[in-house]
Amino acid sequence: MDIGMLGLGRMGANMAARLKRGGHRVAGFDPGAGARRAGQQQAHGLETFDSIEALVEALPAPRALWLMVPAGAPVDATLEALRPLLQPGDVVVDGGNSNYHDSQRRATRCIEGGVHFLDCGTSGGVWGLAEGYSLMVGGEAQACERLRPLFETLAPAPDRGWGRVGPSGSGHFAKMVHNGIEYGMMQAYAEGFAIMQRKESLALDLPQLAEIWRHGSVVRSWLLDLTADALKDNPSLEGIAPYVVDSGEGRWTVAEAIELDVAAPVITLSLLERLRSREKDSFADKLLAALRDRFGGHGVRRE
Repeated sequence: MDIGMLGLGRMGANMAARLKRGGHRVAGFDPGAGARRAGQQQAHGLETFDSIEALVEALPAPRALWLMVPAGAPVDATLEALRPLLQPGDVVVDGGNSNYHDSQRRATRCIEGGVHFLDCGTSGGVWGLAEGYSLMVGGEAQACERLRPLFETLAPAPDRGWGRVGPSGSGHFAKMVHNGIEYGMMQAYAEGFAIMQRKESLALDLPQLAEIWRHGSVVRSWLLDLTADALKDNPSLEGIAPYVVDSGEGRWTVAEAIELDVAAPVITLSLLERLRSREKDSFADKLLAALRDRFGGHGVRRE
């Protein structure tokens, strides 16, 4: 099957490589010449083009185009560039981490021109090339079925790890919640290992414990596998700044929970902890110290 991949960052290039390995013809585009060269190397001779027009022209109709570009304005800009080039029956897949509201809007716009739009929540990160990707697809059932060979190739196996989960927007909605859950799981691991690290009198071997838990424990998971690898390579986490970024999905999940009147304290607090990790000079903590001194005479530490 022919597929055009727009966006040849690491994940886009890896997906192109997996599709090529599965016997599909993949043509790629990225506005950066460096990204195109890296994509060619990563995907073993991936055919690339230096313009969207050239890419679209090289694909037989009806076309299938897969977007792996940053969420937000870049997706809209790419779609606007594609719109005059596409024909009725073409399918566009957004495999990035777009907000599901945006995906619903984009689907409506595409349908007006006779173009199918699928929003595909994609999980697997840098390991997807070897292990396969978890794919949550939203959009028209007919369009999803037409691209079944692509989804079956990208997934861990043809019969598992992927599926159409609902109408337009549902794929990115499911991925949003998936990432919110991920926030909570990561925070729980981080706090548990921090407690054990602080118990100096027991001299616990954290890499050993992580490895023990990986086998038979009820808390075993792929995230724990990654935790074990990280601690094995760097037990004291030397050189790593205590600064945790977020890419937006956790915020969207918390906002959606509030909108739906669903209590989600673990996900919410894990998001707040990420925000807190970035405070190098916390005004709030300074005020707390000042208040304790004012009402209890506890004194304050001076900088």
